[in-house]
Amino acid sequence: MATITALSSVDTFDFRPWEYRVQWASGPWMQQQALAIRRQVFCEEQGLFGADDVDDVDRSNPTTRLLVAMSCLCGQPDEVLGTVRIHEAAPGLWWGSRLAVRRAWRKHAQLGTGLIRLAVSSAHAQGCTEFLAHVQAQNVPLFKRLHWELLDEMVLHGRPHALMRADLEHYPPCHAPEAGYVLVHGALA
Repeated sequence: MATITALSSVDTFDFRPWEYRVQWASGPWMQQQALAIRRQVFCEEQGLFGADDVDDVDRSNPTTRLLVAMSCLCGQPDEVLGTVRIHEAAPGLWWGSRLAVRRAWRKHAQLGTGLIRLAVSSAHAQGCTEFLAHVQAQNVPLFKRLHWELLDEMVLHGRPHALMRADLEHYPPCHAPEAGYVLVHGALA
């Protein structure tokens, strides 16, 4: 009689999804996983905040949106791998913040760039005339490649940051951020 064994998480099976989706978080499970990634990156890994990084932007700004990058299984969202939040601080002035990707997925550069692209493009569709972010110093070269301008340098939370502005000419409005973008093997489909 043949013995059947189940695969466990410690087996050498290395699943890599064929497809990823970047969209506005549309359900509680997406929001919960996005906030968990932020806690992992900003609280545990970087030590920028105490036990949680949730702030007034999350709690009290009605324009705040969480965006998520997810792996897909059989075409359906499966697991949140990265996140960013956006909000309108004043009419036409939007901010991006809390860009975070799970450590094991950071080598998939298109997840982070897909989140940045959707953040700016969806804000652009909402009437954004200026999109700003405080970017950690090590990420400035990435943002420059994505057509962001360095405006100022400063220290925030004890770390060097740059105030940067997106060139909206390179971010056409995305009028369906709930559907977002599909990335195939990390490239925009």
